[in-house]
Amino acid sequence: MRLLWVTENFPPSPGGMANSCDRIVRGLRSAGVEVDVVHLSRRSSSRQLDGVRVVPLGDDPEHALRQLWTVLAPSMGAYTHVVAFGGTYPMLSAPVYAAWAELPLVTLLRGNDFDTGMFSLRRQSVVLEALRASAHVCVVASGTAPLVSRVAPSTPVTWVANGIDTGEWALLPSERRKAQLWRTGNVAEGRRTIGVIGQLKSKKGVQLLLDALSLGRNLERFHLVLAGELEPSVEVWLAAHPEITYHILPFQDRYQLLGVYAACDLVALPSFYDGLPNVALEAAALGVPLLTSDAGGLADLVDDDIGFRFPAGDPHACRAAVHRAAQATGEELAVLGAAAARRVRERFTVEAETEGYLKVLTAAR
Repeated sequence: MRLLWVTENFPPSPGGMANSCDRIVRGLRSAGVEVDVVHLSRRSSSRQLDGVRVVPLGDDPEHALRQLWTVLAPSMGAYTHVVAFGGTYPMLSAPVYAAWAELPLVTLLRGNDFDTGMFSLRRQSVVLEALRASAHVCVVASGTAPLVSRVAPSTPVTWVANGIDTGEWALLPSERRKAQLWRTGNVAEGRRTIGVIGQLKSKKGVQLLLDALSLGRNLERFHLVLAGELEPSVEVWLAAHPEITYHILPFQDRYQLLGVYAACDLVALPSFYDGLPNVALEAAALGVPLLTSDAGGLADLVDDDIGFRFPAGDPHACRAAVHRAAQATGEELAVLGAAAARRVRERFTVEAETEGYLKVLTAAR
């Protein structure tokens, strides 16, 4: 089995999408699948790395994508599948490459491709045509599968949850000590730290959480840790609400975030809609309880056994979840955290993720 893998997100590009793409590719390669990655980049210059072809889209993506076909065409007979790993340009180009090469197309649909793409004047037709042209579509949230089937009824859809390698994702004693020192110097005695990590935007529910904290009865119980790319409107809101105790930390590499997770009593993902964020798996794997909405794949991961879940977009339910988190004892949080780590180890492994994609690829002939 040999795959032409078209993506906009791959290391060294930052972010969760690039990390997920790299993890899935490495899992498939370790299972014996040949994967040739085409990284459609908006920044890099053209270059060929080991198993990765970097293609800069520049100011003329149409030319870049057509020129790429000229390069790929002589060797397309060596492939068994074309894979589109989310993103606008992979979902635009991969169906064409697959059709011209008479190969099955497998589309790995990520959260925003569908959640916002279906309501975009520019992207909706690209998404729909890719879904309908696919031999198989994979989604990271079980609740997305029936929605895809309703707009692409002839295309098989399979839920393959994101995974995490808990063997390489672990806290060192030095990171625990560093986190404790940070807490001692920055967090008042008796306050609980809630981490919000990644894209700190209103559409990710950050404003919903801030309102829940501000209007709730337990404000003095929490210290907010905002780690990532902060939307300007959120900064403006924080400046106007001095009653919120918080720290803002810059965007950091995934492994640099280990110390941030270690400093958090809870990690919050109050999304209005989502896939299955790596942050949720990373926090849970480290034994940090989750305070989340039931959006997308969060509903597949989180329940009352490992955290505090509420219906997406419901301000009253969000406030109630924050209240439950405030009232929980330290021992109760520890039990939730241990259950979260156990669930990830048992259900959200890289091995299970890889096996899911292997089954899809074997069927998509």
